[in-house]
Amino acid sequence: MNDKPTFKEAVRFWTKLGFISFGGPAGQIAIMHEYLVDKKKWISDSKFLHALNYCMILPGPEAQQLAAYIGWLLHGIRGGLAAGILFVLPSMFILLGLSVIYVSYGNVPWIYAMFNGLKPAVIAIVILALIKIGKKSLLSPFHYFVAFAAFVCIFFFNVSFPLIILGAIILAALSRHIFPKFFKASKSFSVKKDMDESEYYINKNTVVENIGFNPLRFWKQVLTGALLWILPIIAFYFFTSDFEFWQKLSLFFTQAAFVTFGGAYAVLPYVAQVSVEEFNWLTNLQMIDGLALGETTPGPLIMVLVFVGFMAGHNHFGSSIAMGTLGLVTTTFYTFLPCFLFIFAGAPLIERTQENKKLKEILSLVTAAVVGVVLNLTIYLGKAVIFPKELSLNGLDCMTLGWTIISFIAMYRFKIGMITWICISAVFGLVSYFVTLL
Repeated sequence: MNDKPTFKEAVRFWTKLGFISFGGPAGQIAIMHEYLVDKKKWISDSKFLHALNYCMILPGPEAQQLAAYIGWLLHGIRGGLAAGILFVLPSMFILLGLSVIYVSYGNVPWIYAMFNGLKPAVIAIVILALIKIGKKSLLSPFHYFVAFAAFVCIFFFNVSFPLIILGAIILAALSRHIFPKFFKASKSFSVKKDMDESEYYINKNTVVENIGFNPLRFWKQVLTGALLWILPIIAFYFFTSDFEFWQKLSLFFTQAAFVTFGGAYAVLPYVAQVSVEEFNWLTNLQMIDGLALGETTPGPLIMVLVFVGFMAGHNHFGSSIAMGTLGLVTTTFYTFLPCFLFIFAGAPLIERTQENKKLKEILSLVTAAVVGVVLNLTIYLGKAVIFPKELSLNGLDCMTLGWTIISFIAMYRFKIGMITWICISAVFGLVSYFVTLL
């Protein structure tokens, strides 16, 4: 068996991961698997996949929660905190820097032109995400029906995302009993039971201390989470001039964190719908720019939400970078606090359980509903970019439509990397700008 890695050694890896975790959850999970399972042999394949199966059914970014889970297995609470925090901290500071540059120089003509080049590429990226989620989630005609129903609810009737998720859960729970044949078992990871895992520090035979349900520990963790949640709000009440704004920001991103089933693209329509149209924190075009910035940074894509928090503080307080920074930090805190609670309260229970087939079937229907919601996001953002003035042939931006199609073909057909294409699109925006000056 491998020796237990020191906490210092683990922290070095989690810090490195925070800076190199590009490529979305699939890329981030692959990096962790290559290093933790194949190279260092800190955790066996079966334990890694068992943890991943749990994290994939949680709301929130599965790769960040997987890092926290493995950190907890290795070094307890402090290990989980180190892994989970270091996974997002580098991207938070990078996005802060990019956000400051964006609001300071975004109106400079050539920088504005660069973002105009990025917008159609982002629309293509959202379409790719829609296809990817659809392939994984639409497993039967019933799943297609739920996706269509979710789209109709949010597009035509403006039903909020949390209500759609709640409706999908209720429908799934009822239909499992009434029409079980509607469900098709989701694909899951399989591991050979007879595989020798003795060379791994944590393996299928490892006895993890303090697992199972302990009421005292569980409620202590819940109360600690509640205390951490309310402390910033108390500080805002006593030390800020506009408590109502900070209260709204904190509650909104806490709610968003609890309904992020199916990845970041699931919650983005909800965030866009409320923050743009109801709260007027930013415009829909700024939301697209935030997506472009989020795609170019390491860490989970859910970090796009911290750009929204920055723009909310910046715009609400008269273009204040300081208030924008506070908004960004506050959003980060409330977006990821529930993730740690899910891991520290849930992991001791999961270590005593096997994969729950009923729960996976219910959540597969929730993910199907997410497909319909992401379709709504695609139309919402596409309309803002391709028809910037009005939804008619006269309002069609032909160059933007053309670059959106080219971007989709480049990334889907020719497999050009997302970050590479974002750079190419920025150059395209610059070239287009300079051509118009001639």
